Parts: sequence; C-alpha cells; structure tokens
Amino acid sequence: MIGTLHIKNVGIIDDITINLNEGFNVFTGETGAGKSLIIDSLQILAGGRFLKEMIRHGEKSSYVEILLYIGTEEYIISREVNFSGRNISKINGRLVTVNELKTFMKKVIDIHGQQDNQIILEPSSHIKFLDDFIGEKILKIKEAYIEKYNRYIEIKEELKKNFGDEKEKQRKLDLLNYQLNEIKEAKLEENEEEILDEKLKKILNSETIKKNLEESHYILEESILSNLNNVLKAIEKISNYDEEYEKCREVIQNAYYDLDETERDLYNYKENAYFDEEERENIESRIELIQNLKRKYGNNISEILEYQKQVEEQITNIENISEYIEQIKKEKEQIEETLENLSKEMNQLREEFSQKMCLQINNELEELEMKNAKFYVDIKERQEYNINGKDDIEFLISTNIGEEKKPLVKIASGGEMSRIMLGIKKVLADVDKVPILIFDEIDTGISGIAAKKVGKKMKEISKKHQVICVTHLAQIAAQGDYNYFIKKEVIDNQTKTKVEQLNEEETIEEIARIATGEITKISINHAKELRKEKIA
Repeated sequence: MIGTLHIKNVGIIDDITINLNEGFNVFTGETGAGKSLIIDSLQILAGGRFLKEMIRHGEKSSYVEILLYIGTEEYIISREVNFSGRNISKINGRLVTVNELKTFMKKVIDIHGQQDNQIILEPSSHIKFLDDFIGEKILKIKEAYIEKYNRYIEIKEELKKNFGDEKEKQRKLDLLNYQLNEIKEAKLEENEEEILDEKLKKILNSETIKKNLEESHYILEESILSNLNNVLKAIEKISNYDEEYEKCREVIQNAYYDLDETERDLYNYKENAYFDEEERENIESRIELIQNLKRKYGNNISEILEYQKQVEEQITNIENISEYIEQIKKEKEQIEETLENLSKEMNQLREEFSQKMCLQINNELEELEMKNAKFYVDIKERQEYNINGKDDIEFLISTNIGEEKKPLVKIASGGEMSRIMLGIKKVLADVDKVPILIFDEIDTGISGIAAKKVGKKMKEISKKHQVICVTHLAQIAAQGDYNYFIKKEVIDNQTKTKVEQLNEEETIEEIARIATGEITKISINHAKELRKEKIA
C-alpha cells in the first residue's frame, strides 16, 4: 500500500503531503482544485508520460514521491521531471530509467481513468484482459511461444531477401568483402586503443616527463641516498646496544636498498625518455584508423571484431545460399509445428477460462444494476500467427434480454461502460497480485442505485487491495474508509491546492455537499442515511 504521497509543483499543487491508509481512500472536493492532479502525479510516478505544461507556473521542475509498503518490504519511489525534459527516477535511492520505473510500478499500481473506458473498446486489447485473467497457466506457454515467434519472423524476413538474384548477391558480397578486408587489414588487437592512448599521452608530455625524471634522479642520487647511507652507517655503530636500534637499522637498510633500486629505474627511464616525431605520427595515424573503424562497425575494438565475425558468417551464407535457404526453410517448418502446438494450448486455455470470466463478469454486472446484460468473449481462429498465437478475441455484450450481442463500441453508453470496466477490474483484481487500484472519476453517466452499487463494489475490492478513488458522487464517497477533501486557496496571489483528511462529522458534511450542492438539515440526514449503508 501507499503510506505517504508527496507532490511538489504539479499544476496548481505547490507542495502537499498526503498520508494514505489501507482500504478505501476517497477524494472529493471543489471543481478545479486539483483532484485529478493527484492521480496524474501517481501516473507520473508509475512511469507515465509527462508534459512540461504540468510543471507549476514559475517553477523549473516537478517532484513526486511515495512511501510504499509491499508485504514486509518498504520502498521509497520518486521521480523528478525538469523543464528541460530531464528525468531523475529513483527506487530506494537507486537511480533507474523510466522504463525500469514503469516495469516496477506496473506490478504495484493499476490506475484506471476515464480514458481506460476507451481502451476496452479496442478489440486489440481484449486478448490481454483475458490472458491476465488466466494468469500463470498461460504465461509460460506464451513466453515459449513468443521466443519461437520472434525467430519465425526473422526467418521470414531472411527468406524475403533476394540473394537468389545474381546481381543482388554480388552487390552484397562486394560490400561485405570490402568491410571484411578493411577490418582485417587493420589487424586490431584487444585493448590496443588504451595502450596507444597511453603512449601518445607520454609523447605529448615527453619534455615534462624527461625534465622531472632527471630532477628526481639527481635528488635521489646526490642527496637522499648519500644522506641515507650516512644515517645507516651511524645507526650501525649502535645497533648492537639495543634491540630497538637494530630494528631501526633494518628499516633504514631496507629503505636504502629500495631507493637504490628506484634510482637505477629512474636512470633508465630518463635515458629512454625520448620520443621522435615519426613515432608520434604513427600512433596518431593508428588512433585515427581505429576511430574511423569505430564510426562504421562498433563502439569499441571488441564490437568491431564481433562485427567481423558476423560479416564472415554472412559471406559464408551468401556463397552457400542454396544450402542456407534449405536449412532455414527446415527450421521454419519446425518452428511452425511448435507454434501450432503452443497456439492450440493457448486456445484451449482461452476457451476454458473465457467461460469462467464471462460467468464472473456477468455476476458483477448483475450486482452493478445491469441485471439484463450478458457479457461474452468471442474467440476466432486466424490463419496467420501473430504475437499472441492464432486467436482473435473480442468482447461482446447484450445489454437487454432478447437483443443481439454486439461489440462494446456499438452498444455501451458511458455509464454502462464505467460499470462494465469496473466489473472487469473487480474480476481481474481477484486473480492478479497488483496491491493498489486507483480510480479517477469513472462514475461518468451513473447515478442513483447504480452509483450505490459502484461504491459498494469499490468497497468490496478494497478488502483485498488498497483503493484510491476520485469521485463526484455522494453514493461512492459514503463508502469511504478514509475521506479526503481537496480545495484551492489563494495565498500571495497564487492558487494552491490543500488536502485535508476528514473526520466523521466532516465526512457527513462533504457527502451532503456533493449530494445536493449545499449543506442543509435535509442533505445532512440524507448523507447520514448513505453513510449507514456503508459496507463494514
């Protein structure tokens, strides 16, 4: 669950911190006060797209952070977005990419807004809903299928290549042989670039190196070693008188021998510290050659040599094209057999679980005051393989008895769509492991008994998941375990969002306000009645 949410400089939100709780958290408040900005902020933190216009006027960046509890583990997740477009995302202080953040948060938070009602209208999304419902049973089969399918696509692309045409074949061979010869002639060696850079650095600083080597050698030979030898002779005269003196003698003697050896090394270094102009030119020319090859064939020598192997393999394949084509055709046939078997396994699971899914969703729709509606999953087999197998899946619905089942887009109103989506979410929430569900004003087009049912359904979901909901309906707000009021204030000519967690008396007043638009004795009594109907 989300324990604490901190938002800074998002829209009209200046700097707010909200402490959330387990169960059903409901947000209500004034129009334009920033309710949806709270959901937008969570979407940002979930790796969603961020627009510069969302940064508070006059500020350079926006910041969102949550304290998250998953089981016994505690996580601090944050994302900062600058006006320049630069992102800084962190999980427990560790920098992560937006994609890594999105992957992590996808397992934690499911955000459902009004736009999701459009997603479910797209038949292309229906197979994912069904596969999510099936869960682990189809996941491993699907992973094996996708691995084979990707190779299948590669082979089809290779077979499309027109190496059979002699001119095309020769053109390709000429290019590959040119690349191969260019790399081979360079006679590259691993780590060669680093060695050349080191040599060039010495050459470019040869005068400084020689001057300091000479100075170091002179001081060591003429001063330090001579004086250290005198110290050694002096201490030797008394070393027999005390064990401590003998230890000092040993230390000084070892230091003398070490420095004496270093002096000889320095002498050799300074004698050899000469680099001619020709050697410098040769090294610079070699580095330029390597840079040129890097621009063409890889970011470093290792990648260039790996590319060389790939080119050699391509040349072999083209020169033996007939044999190669036969080989990959056989591989294609074997993969097609595997894909067919895996597709059938997925189809059987989808046929089996689609019936279970329909049964559960229809039960949910009945509870959501769509008693005459019937939800169907239509599964058709296609001729060609795609990333999901050979199944085309579409959700259909009949909203009244005796009516023909039709695609959702042709029959469902806004209010019906919200309830259908909530029914699907409820069913999926029972099988998935996403702990946090967020609903942003999905109550469009519903009221009365339907609104009560939607509120109770969200409350039911909150028994197993933390639910965060933004709503305009009193019937939904009345089911809240924790109610928050969002308002805007003008301070120093700037509009700012404020969030307050309401106590029970304040919650009753807020339910009364959104039920009738004003707080009166009648609306208060109505709010209390709604509150009494809250599911325990």
